[in-house]
Amino acid sequence: MKNIEKVMKKDSDKKSDNYKSLLVDIDQHKATVTLNRPEIRNAFNDEMIAELTEVFTTLGNDEQVRVIVLAAAGKAFCAGADLNWMRAMADYSYEENLADADKLAQMLKTIYECPKPTVAAIQGDVYAGGMGLVAVCDVAIAVKIANFCLSEVRLGLAPATISPYVIKALGARASQRYFLSAEVFDAKKARQLGFIHERVSEESLDDAVAAFCDKVVKNSPDAVKTCKRLLHEIAGAPIIDDLIADTVKGIADIRSSEQGKEGVQAFLQKRKPDWLTTD
Repeated sequence: MKNIEKVMKKDSDKKSDNYKSLLVDIDQHKATVTLNRPEIRNAFNDEMIAELTEVFTTLGNDEQVRVIVLAAAGKAFCAGADLNWMRAMADYSYEENLADADKLAQMLKTIYECPKPTVAAIQGDVYAGGMGLVAVCDVAIAVKIANFCLSEVRLGLAPATISPYVIKALGARASQRYFLSAEVFDAKKARQLGFIHERVSEESLDDAVAAFCDKVVKNSPDAVKTCKRLLHEIAGAPIIDDLIADTVKGIADIRSSEQGKEGVQAFLQKRKPDWLTTD
């Protein structure tokens, strides 16, 4: 992403020094995490998995951060697993494979459950495990030239670890087709299926991501966090008395909260709420 690269060159965040496979930049309330292994199409290994887990945990707990962008350097967004890493796994015992897969699962869960809104800025192709990275983000914006593929079955594998998130984002019916066929589909089809939210030109990607982030940072951080929790807990849940009781408690809690009271008062008094006037 052009704008991100400029920011990195102009004011590189010190946190980036702590990571070998990522670049991390914080500009006011927006954090950008960039996959930085372009020479191998940002394929992930155990090191990148550990770093992504750490950085999303850290940023999720940072009160100054209100939105996190997951971007990538180079031509591809993420090609899935690093081939050298996969070669090493060929000699793993069953127990070692379980432990290794659990690290990937925990990384995906960390991003999915991050209390801050997450945006996948997709500047290139997304294959295999990369589909999981997109699926765990709240919003996905892709360039028109990006292609998508669940390629695992070609290698005699299955997209097991990423499946809960990909099926939720892609839909069960479409997943049946693409899990089994390993077909490549383009950004237009990804948009039609709801896997991505916007399909833009290469030149417009930075602006589209920035426009969404600008909207998010204007909202109540506590309310946004509550909305993320609602989406995870209620989507697909049966509408029963217990669920209704939880939603009743939820609206009472947020109305009684400091930001809930402040937001309503600011609206009635036609002024900006505190979270827009203080850092």
